[in-house]
Formats: sequence, C-alpha cells, structure tokens
Amino acid sequence: MTLNMTELRALGASGLLVSPLCLGGNVFGWTADKAQSFAVLDAYVAAGGNFIDTSDSYMNYFPEQGNEPGQSETIIGDWLATYRNRDEVIVATKVGDHPKYMGLAPATIKAAAEESLRRLRTDRIDLYFIHYDRDESIPVDEIIGALDDLVKAGKVRAIAASNISPERLSEFLAFSDREGLARFVALQPQYNLVSRDTYEGARREVVQREGLACVPYFALAAGFLTGKYRPGKRVDNVRNLPGLAGGYVDTERGVKVLDALQQVATARGVEMATVALAWLAQQPTVTAPIASARSIEQLPALIAMQDLHLSDDELQTLTAASS
Repeated sequence: MTLNMTELRALGASGLLVSPLCLGGNVFGWTADKAQSFAVLDAYVAAGGNFIDTSDSYMNYFPEQGNEPGQSETIIGDWLATYRNRDEVIVATKVGDHPKYMGLAPATIKAAAEESLRRLRTDRIDLYFIHYDRDESIPVDEIIGALDDLVKAGKVRAIAASNISPERLSEFLAFSDREGLARFVALQPQYNLVSRDTYEGARREVVQREGLACVPYFALAAGFLTGKYRPGKRVDNVRNLPGLAGGYVDTERGVKVLDALQQVATARGVEMATVALAWLAQQPTVTAPIASARSIEQLPALIAMQDLHLSDDELQTLTAASS
C-alpha cells in the first residue's frame, strides 16, 4: 500500500505538488525521539509521501516534560541531511510562536526564518506559515512585506496562514492582490470530525473563493479519532490531556462519532483512523490532512486513507454523527 506519486495534489496556486497525506512533525523530539522520528520519516517517503509539516515552536508547549522549541525542525534537518534528496520533499514550517521569536513583526519573521533554515539545514522553506495572528494591530502590509522579501530572496517558496480569522485572511489576500506581492496559497485550520466549526463556514468560504488549499491540523483530534480514548478507559499517553484528545471523551458528540467510525471501519476492514482521515480528505477544499505518527507501527493506518473512498452513505453517517 503506497502513496503513489501519480496522486500528488496541487497545493493551491503555489506550483507545489504534495501527497494526499501530510506527515505532522509535532511529535518529533516530543513523544518520538530522534531514532523513532527518522524511522517514521524513512517509512513515509518510502511509501511515496513527500509533504512534512513542522514549526519553529515544536515542542514548546510542555516544558515540564523537558521539551524545547525547535527540536522538531532540528530532527527533520538532520534527517534531510541524511536523506540527501531534498528536492523530493516539501517542507512546511511556521513562524510566530517561538518564545524568542514571538509574533509577526517584520524583523521577527526574518530572524525566525534564518533560524528555521539553520535548524532544517536547508537553503529554502517550501511552505512558510504564519502560525498565529494574535496581534491584529500589526498591519498586513508589514507582514506580507517581510514574507515577500523572503520569497524574493529565494529563502521561501510559498506562504500560508494558520489560526487566523476569516476577515483578517481576506484582508491579507486583498493586499497581496492589490500590491502584486506574495500571496497565501493555503490555510491550516483545526478541522476534524469533532471540530468542524473551526473551519466550516466563513473560513472555508474564503478558502473556496480565493482558490486556497486547506491543510487541516489535528486531523485525528490528537489521537481521539483513532478510538483509543473511550469513557472510563485510562490511556497512559502524554497526549491524553484536557483540551486535546481527553477533551472529547465524555461528550455525547464524541461517543457518537466514535461509534460511527467503528461502524464504517468494521464494514470496510480498516482502522478507525483511516476512516477519519478519509472523511476529512473528501471534504470540500481539503488538499492534505496532517497526521503524525510516533512509530512506524502507527503509519500504515494513516497511509491507507488514500485507498479508502467513502460512499455517500458512509460520508453522511459520519457527518450526521458529528453534527
């Protein structure tokens, strides 16, 4: 079972072609050490995958566990140096959430990009996301101006946004069009079967209208949609935290979604994670869901999503359960 190169998808208007599954790098240096991360990356590209997502802040969110920002980029950079086929891989990273490079001031963006390039051990970032747009007092012209400078310098190939309001996204796009500067080609929203209002509605309307690609994060709701988290069941996993997978366990909607996933997965003879990703991949505007694996054993269920085309009835079953 492979991700065939003939199935690469256009990433908006970027000219980049990406796999239907984007490999999330958030676990690298967190729940996956360097050796485990290398094994997952090797297996992913061996299956034909070419799209890797990370951030300069991964993993800064759990410092009590000894995490430091930039570890994921460093591991990916070391792997790229070993892999020796840089041109075959599309690397996406983000700016705006590293504790030393917080926010989107132009000087911060440019300094953070240099650090990401250093950690990734590469001369260009294929897809550069603004991670958060927390301070809307920073004019869009300053942010786009800095990103455009990076594109013109050949340090970034395409730019994109994550965690942004639909109104602000529209403002960015309008400015780029008006001034003829670099334009966002993709949006990375939180989107999955138990988190639909984070994308469906105004954000999706902007993406559809403007011809952007949607690359959803938390595609498996931090592991919840794999089925391993159930009411009354304890899972010894660092990711089973309130606000992540654990936040869905005791909700009526969460239980209904898991039951529907189990029903479809059993009928098809596949894993629940495969069904959850297939549902997402078949939603309007979605180009490539992001999912991470901390071991090679977790990877086949993710890769299998490309071979699973859900019927209209199956899609409706899942959509109704998540409504």
